[in-house]
Amino acid sequence: MEFYGRKRISTHLNIAPLIDVVFLLLIFFMLSSHFVTQPGIKITLPSAVTARLHPEEDIIISITEDNNLYLNERLVTLENLLEQLRIEIIKTEKKTVIIKADEKIDLGLAVKVMDIAKQADAERLIISTKLEEDVKQ
Repeated sequence: MEFYGRKRISTHLNIAPLIDVVFLLLIFFMLSSHFVTQPGIKITLPSAVTARLHPEEDIIISITEDNNLYLNERLVTLENLLEQLRIEIIKTEKKTVIIKADEKIDLGLAVKVMDIAKQADAERLIISTKLEEDVKQ
């Protein structure tokens, strides 16, 4: 009688399909990350040919289409804007105020906000716009 040894079962792990799945997931997440909308204040800025980039480190007052006011993304009213803006100017020691207003707002509200910014001792006022060529795209 002959004894045969146990047959060895080969347990080779093929990781090629696993690598394919990982790469497909990576591509999916890379492509879908561009379509995620960032939360924020919805404003359609007016366009201008002479617009130029300005660092967003200053104090920003946003005026939405429905006349809501935001001071650095914090909702404020026209009545308490002066007080909040003075606190912000003292706290950050920045004297430049950027006004981002929707193109459909009333001009009177924009003038009131600019007047309040001057009363709060803002040295510079910048009206935010977008480049004309960005509009065409």
